[in-house]
Amino acid sequence: MQVLTQINVMDFSHIDNNGNIAMVDVSTKPGTLRSARASGSVLMQPKTIELLSRDALPKGNVLTTAKIAGILAAKKTAHLIPLCHQLNLSWADIVFDVQKERINIVATVKTKEATGVEIEALTAVSVAALTIYDMCKAVDKSMEIGSIILEKKTGGKSHTTDGYRPKTSILVLSDSISSGRAIDRSGQLLREGFEAAGCPIGEMRIIADNEEDIVAVIDEWTAEGIELIVTTGGTGLGPRDVTVDALVPKFSRRLPGIEQALFNWGQEKTRTAMLSRLAAGMVGSSMVICLPGSSGAASDAIELLVPALFHAFAMMKGEGHA
Repeated sequence: MQVLTQINVMDFSHIDNNGNIAMVDVSTKPGTLRSARASGSVLMQPKTIELLSRDALPKGNVLTTAKIAGILAAKKTAHLIPLCHQLNLSWADIVFDVQKERINIVATVKTKEATGVEIEALTAVSVAALTIYDMCKAVDKSMEIGSIILEKKTGGKSHTTDGYRPKTSILVLSDSISSGRAIDRSGQLLREGFEAAGCPIGEMRIIADNEEDIVAVIDEWTAEGIELIVTTGGTGLGPRDVTVDALVPKFSRRLPGIEQALFNWGQEKTRTAMLSRLAAGMVGSSMVICLPGSSGAASDAIELLVPALFHAFAMMKGEGHA
């Protein structure tokens, strides 16, 4: 008996909630160094390999032409694959390994963009292989193109999947949310984001904008050994925005790199981000990051900090900078 399994359309990034094709929106992602390496091969007769090695084929220098074609294809991938993003490639290269009965092809592509370049690398190998086929087909009708695979990709969240994950708690600071007059969104986004990244969540708590209460919760959590504390709310310029005033005096170390990264990323998206007083620092052995209370700031923090932030905890445990 045939068993049919239902596939959730949300499992596919290029399908929307209605089952229609959709381009993935990467506008919320920061640009990072990303690379991909793909490989493939063209099988051919030994006689064809011998002619190719002597540049004796009718159409001229096969491998130089194939390399140029593959690099050009990598740069034009978005014009060939409809839902690919148009990327500014930093580097692309193709190398060939000529064997007795095959030519192995390896393409490497790099970028500093918000999405990966694996399709660009695969396209480069494919077009290089097709170019070899085209230039050799006059003397060899038995050629086969095959074994085109993605060997490696780096950068983005998929690059750092293992490693230490800190015990994390989320503190939502808002008079209106704590009194039930508004609904929390940023705290829930942060919880979901850090949970998805593999962090064990200790607690998510909602309190009013009172300095004494804020300090009391931080003292409680640091005493319990919470390693990462993320607060949301109270970083603005209003009279009740007291999160930074309450917590910065407790910092034994400021973490300016985290602060600058969050500031810079926020200002790229909205100019009013300059008005935020977000802060990051160490309270004992706990890292505390104070974020604005908007859902956008929470989403931005997840995109920017995960998983790079976790490397700090490896360093604090003496694991070095590897």
